[in-house]
Amino acid sequence: MAFPLPDSTSESVPTDGDLHAVEQLAAAYCRITSELGKVIIGQKTVVEELLIAMFAGGHCLLVGVPGLAKTLMIRTLADALDLSFNRIQFTPDLMPADITGTEVIQEDKASGARNFKFLPGPIFANVVLADEINRTPPKTQAALLEAMQEHQVTVGGVRHKLPEPFFVLATQNPIEQEGTYPLPEAQLDRFMFNVYVDYPDEEDEFSIVRQTTAGAVPGVLKALSYDEVASVQRFVRQVPVADHVIRYAMQFSRLTRRNQAAVPDFVQQYVSWGAGPRASQYLILAAKARAMLHGRAYVGVEDVQSVAKPVLRHRIITNFNAEAEGITPDEIIRRLTELIPHDPGRLNARGKLPEVFKSADAG
Repeated sequence: MAFPLPDSTSESVPTDGDLHAVEQLAAAYCRITSELGKVIIGQKTVVEELLIAMFAGGHCLLVGVPGLAKTLMIRTLADALDLSFNRIQFTPDLMPADITGTEVIQEDKASGARNFKFLPGPIFANVVLADEINRTPPKTQAALLEAMQEHQVTVGGVRHKLPEPFFVLATQNPIEQEGTYPLPEAQLDRFMFNVYVDYPDEEDEFSIVRQTTAGAVPGVLKALSYDEVASVQRFVRQVPVADHVIRYAMQFSRLTRRNQAAVPDFVQQYVSWGAGPRASQYLILAAKARAMLHGRAYVGVEDVQSVAKPVLRHRIITNFNAEAEGITPDEIIRRLTELIPHDPGRLNARGKLPEVFKSADAG
């Protein structure tokens, strides 16, 4: 299978070749979910959000209680996509060099000369699982920042490129906070998605118990090759998107900033800090990837709506009023989804719609 890249000099109109590539990816998406379904029961939304982030070239933070197969899901996904995989168990005594690698002195037996040799750490893999990332101090957490942003690490003043494609998929336990180190906002912002992994429903849990207590775990076949994953990543950025959809995505970010003019009353009341421009970028990239997975070579507002919560929930910082009244970032996003108009003409009107918010608040 091959995913030909669109001609970047052409108009933003899907060609027959583009449509064929999108159809191929949609078929590959069905194969991937089918292979994952052999091992992972349920969690369809989580699997889709993981694939969207990976095909858009972003990193994911998975938040869920222990025992929900987060680690197994990530390992199985790496197997289905023919990508190299490393797991890093974050602990309080983990050091930055334990992640990035270190330089050691190596002696040439023939000449007796000694030279430094770089030994790569576990960060050198296509898919890196940072398990319980909040259990290690900020100094070690920061070792991931350069890798996540620049796809490289610097050791001893020398830059070492990481293999492409490169994804960091981190897990975090939301209920046990004693002895943990919350991720700083700058690092949270590097994660494209914050994915909630919830308990399975009754029928899924029944299937999980029956399958995992009966016999060997089924094998997973390769659904996409290494080269095809990289090709899909490049293709996603070439998917055309209309200006009014970009305006629509921008409103989600801009309306969370309480110091901006004409924001809704509930933002002024419950939000301390809102999302930055990176959120708008990720909303569009994720919407492009979602459209492709669903067999479309164009992006609609429904794609933006679908990815709004995982993109924004870790970028909206609520205040004491919100905590006292049980208002979560997801609730803020839900209200914004109901508030922001879909009409292309209104969204293209310089992107400013103060009258909409006034009328909505009055109602």
